Order: sequence, then C-alpha cells, then structure tokens
Amino acid sequence: MNFFGIGIPEIAVIVVLALLIFGPKRLPQLGKTIGKTIKGLQSASKEFESEINKTLKLNENDD
Repeated sequence: MNFFGIGIPEIAVIVVLALLIFGPKRLPQLGKTIGKTIKGLQSASKEFESEINKTLKLNENDD
C-alpha cells in the first residue's frame, strides 16, 4: 500500500508520533480537522481544473 509515497511502516510511525504529541483525546478532533482540510483542497483543485478546462474549450472554439 502506498499513500502519497508513504508506506505502511511510515504511516505507523506517524500515527505513533501523533499519539505521543497530541494524546489520544485530541487525536480524533485532529483527524477530523485534517480530513475537512483535505476535502476542501480536493474540492478547490477540482473547481480549478474545471475552470481551466472550460477556458481551454472556449479558446479552442474561438480559433
């Protein structure tokens, strides 16, 4: 399994470090916040790509 170029051992180390730094009580809230941030970035990326494609199609039609 490979997620952003990070394998399972690296993910395990990150999770353990997060538990040590933030503690088990704050970790769910942190995960929720990170998830919302990633979702927002994906949405913005899709919207940006859509606008670029729309502009390119308009430019192709003008030629």
